[in-house]
Amino acid sequence: MMEENEKPEFWESSFSEKQEMWGFEPSHSAVLTKDFFVEKAVKNMLIPGIGYGRNAQTFKENGITVTGIEISKTAIEMARKHYGKEMTIYHGSVTDMPFDNCLYDGIFCYALIHLLDSNERQKLIADCYNQLATNGYMVFTVISKDAPTYGKGKLLSEDRYELFGGVNMFFYDKESIHKEFNHAGLFEITEITENYPFFLIKCRKGGI
Repeated sequence: MMEENEKPEFWESSFSEKQEMWGFEPSHSAVLTKDFFVEKAVKNMLIPGIGYGRNAQTFKENGITVTGIEISKTAIEMARKHYGKEMTIYHGSVTDMPFDNCLYDGIFCYALIHLLDSNERQKLIADCYNQLATNGYMVFTVISKDAPTYGKGKLLSEDRYELFGGVNMFFYDKESIHKEFNHAGLFEITEITENYPFFLIKCRKGGI
């Protein structure tokens, strides 16, 4: 059974009702990742869960070609309106990756993976890793157990709760990050603050 926050209707109504609910400024994580990708000479990147594109713009402004995946048609229309129609955005759920056969120098996945269940999280990490070029980098941001919402709502499984009228969220600590990302080239975990305490997770796909 598909959970509420994985249903297209959930995100359609969210974007339709709230429109640019996070404003137009990129997240703190996106700015840090942009600096990192520029330093590493990333030329093309994938953003699973691109939303209406607020995080994509900072990468585009620095000469990086951005491809997105987004479950909400409304969000895709908003992205095209605000940031141009030339960007490729695949309509669908990240759980249905891959959408193309491209290998990307960089992948940035912001505040998305913690909305998925355990099997879907494993698949997303594997799918992203498989679409990285050799020596490519992927960066994930995830919510921390230090968030005030941790432990609130209905317990679904270990460290996973149903919150905010239907959003299911898994809260990470360093142990669970290592458990899920160690096999995917994990090399750095940074604590970071967005609207909640987050972790910024960096992985690299090494050569054979």
